[in-house]
Amino acid sequence: MDVKELAVVKHKEWKGKIEIISRAPVTNREELSVAYTPGVAQPCLEIEKDPELSYELTRRGNLVAVITDGTAVLGLGDIGPQAAMPVMEGKCALFKAFADVDAFPLCVNSKDVDEIVRTVELIGLSFGGINLEDIAAPRCFEIEQKLKQRLDIPVFHDDQHGTAIIASAALINCSRLTKKPLSSMTVVINGAGAAGIAIAKLLLMLGIGDVILCDKNGILYPGAEGMNEAQQKMAGQTNKNMRKGLLSDALVGADAFIGVSRPGLVTPQMVSTMAEKAAVFAMANPVPEIMPDDAKAGGAYIVGTGRSDFPNQVNNVLAFPGIFKGALAVRAKDITEEMKLAAAYGIAGIISDEELSPEYVLPDAFDKRVAQAVAKAVADKAVEQGLARIK
Repeated sequence: MDVKELAVVKHKEWKGKIEIISRAPVTNREELSVAYTPGVAQPCLEIEKDPELSYELTRRGNLVAVITDGTAVLGLGDIGPQAAMPVMEGKCALFKAFADVDAFPLCVNSKDVDEIVRTVELIGLSFGGINLEDIAAPRCFEIEQKLKQRLDIPVFHDDQHGTAIIASAALINCSRLTKKPLSSMTVVINGAGAAGIAIAKLLLMLGIGDVILCDKNGILYPGAEGMNEAQQKMAGQTNKNMRKGLLSDALVGADAFIGVSRPGLVTPQMVSTMAEKAAVFAMANPVPEIMPDDAKAGGAYIVGTGRSDFPNQVNNVLAFPGIFKGALAVRAKDITEEMKLAAAYGIAGIISDEELSPEYVLPDAFDKRVAQAVAKAVADKAVEQGLARIK
């Protein structure tokens, strides 16, 4: 039985990966009267007088909504909200396992931006944060932007920002290991969707010297054909030498490659044209843009993938549990770009100078230090930026 067959068997056995467990004992009349009527009326009245008490008198302060419309589920594409439910339940299980954050899956049966935004807005007061998941680009950009404007709790699209944070952490440690300053590095990103654009934005903020974005048509530059609005905007901020051509042209002399696209797009020969001590992070799943052995055969010094069976796994579980744990701890109103960078440095800092090696530029997904380090970095930055309700 392979892992896919086993997954179906186990999902039938589990009948869902999460469940509701009562934190309040209800085993006798006295306990019932405290947890429910008549006693429960008083907490309700306290919250009516001061809505902020909802964070203290309910589970809201440790509760995240995991929201999807089912249009970009893993590598499966638009499979609909019902079919997305196993992934959303899995995400909630990871929140609990890695950061002790409670999360609840909500699959919205709509592809209308305003309808989705209004739905989340209407339920927002029940949660301490919103995790958007597996929503197709470019709709995901607009949904996140509108929700950030309408809600005063953190809104975070993990497919974009989680991947960007971990990619940034990887490059921070690549810089430490190779002694190449971030400001001197050229990074090529293949895949100009939600993740690729978010990675490009955060890398520019990180101080990477030049970022070159590519899509299926080749290098993005101002005036290139077939770009959507988000890609046009990024084309004006990246590729400062106005390179044109295909991915193979972009990789010549590049210090790092980040793939968030499709299998088999990069060859050893293409890697051989990159700079000395080049890094290759091929994150297409389950088959990367280039297999690690082939990347090394082409001369890559550091290689990472999205897979757990190779070193340097770019796994979003390194980011999102700790990010929400930190944001919830101080009741942050938002998750800013500065908080995302703080999270990236938190992840990178887990690995000491003595431990750092080409096979170890990213910590293991099960390293228990990660969530706490990320949470502290995010919480401290929220306080510094004046976005924390408590300290």
